[in-house]
Amino acid sequence: MRRRAPPYSGGTRVFAASRKVGDRVETLLVVGAGPKALAVAAKARVLRDLGLPAPRVVVVDRHGVGANWLPDGGWTDGRHRLGTSPEKDIGFPYRSTWARGHNRDINAAMTAYSWTSFLIEHGTYAEWIDRGRPNPYHREWARYLRWVAGKIDLELVRGTVTGVSAAADGWLVTVTDAESGTGQFDVDRLMITGPGASTSALAEHARVLSISRFWELVGRRSLPVASRVAVVGGGETAAAALDELVRHDMLSIGVISPAPTLYTRGESYFENALFSDPTAWTGLTVAERRDAIRRCDRGVFSVSVQQNLLGDNRVHHLQGRVIRVADRGDTVALTLRNQSRSDQIQGFDLVIDATGGQPLWFLDLLEPGAADLLELAVGGRTTPPRVEAAIDYDLSVRGLPAKLYLPNLAGVGQGPGFPNLSCLGELSDRVLGAPVRIGRVEAASRRQAMVD
Repeated sequence: MRRRAPPYSGGTRVFAASRKVGDRVETLLVVGAGPKALAVAAKARVLRDLGLPAPRVVVVDRHGVGANWLPDGGWTDGRHRLGTSPEKDIGFPYRSTWARGHNRDINAAMTAYSWTSFLIEHGTYAEWIDRGRPNPYHREWARYLRWVAGKIDLELVRGTVTGVSAAADGWLVTVTDAESGTGQFDVDRLMITGPGASTSALAEHARVLSISRFWELVGRRSLPVASRVAVVGGGETAAAALDELVRHDMLSIGVISPAPTLYTRGESYFENALFSDPTAWTGLTVAERRDAIRRCDRGVFSVSVQQNLLGDNRVHHLQGRVIRVADRGDTVALTLRNQSRSDQIQGFDLVIDATGGQPLWFLDLLEPGAADLLELAVGGRTTPPRVEAAIDYDLSVRGLPAKLYLPNLAGVGQGPGFPNLSCLGELSDRVLGAPVRIGRVEAASRRQAMVD
């Protein structure tokens, strides 16, 4: 069954000010109902309210809004603190450049969906200030996102995207859910967000847990008894797992990552400014950009988590990449590889795979024709460096006939804040600010020529 994207509730809402392709209202479908989706949907709502053009935004998520900040998403139990300041909310940095003469109005209107407005409405703003502006727990951040969704009347489709194929007027997105079955939604633009599944593990072994399984057991208070535990990973996924493990009774907690040590996220003005304002980013060399991301974002722990770990002498770092997992009776043997020295084998009672999401997880959604178009656009086999090099100013993949936005891969090309929560307002500006440059007929002919 093929249909246009459905509304959140009731009849289809078509806004007179929406950007149109021919005589149709243009539709942007977002995979994943997280902060990026809410930022784009809220900005589109503001633009329409101001009489400015914006597409209809439809969001698809199996679990609903903010699920990755709740146990349902499998990435947390909801009881650990956000690594980023909540003031970097869906409108931050409130420096819109979308439309000359309207930017102040856009910025002002977006404050209605800010973290501060959320607290004021719930009567907790003064308490939050008096407590020193603490980062909220994940479950409270999810409450904020759901509050925004209600404020903007988010059009949400409960389901799982199971296929994406190219169409003459954009993309055909297949969505499956238990109640209504499978449907195909014909949309003009597509944005894919989120880290993918949290269910993968280094090996199928009772003592090797995926991050999803880990949080499930934590929630049930049935984490296996272990004296020597390993957490594989050096980023925020691993940091949250460590923050939980130090609350449990165990003798040793090893953190395994290829970096020489456990780095702390930089929180100085100069580092934060790179994330909040990416205007100078493209003036850096690619090597400089990757170095900045490595030092400030990927494979680093937040300051709060590092402070929690400082006084716990059970936590130590093991450098290396896990290249082999073997069963050794009641323990798991991990082979760690490092350059310039021989492999080491370490034994553990329990291993948590906290390496985080896979950047190209969405490739499994692409039908052969769509996958071929992406390979042609990036210039060869689809790899993270090739996709990163092909991300345009508007966070879409350059060279595709229809817009495919991949903000999680935009860090190297456009700025380190786009894959995370550091500049959601700038992200929405870029996604919504680029007009459609290819007509439907021209798009179809170009796509067919590329496939041929």
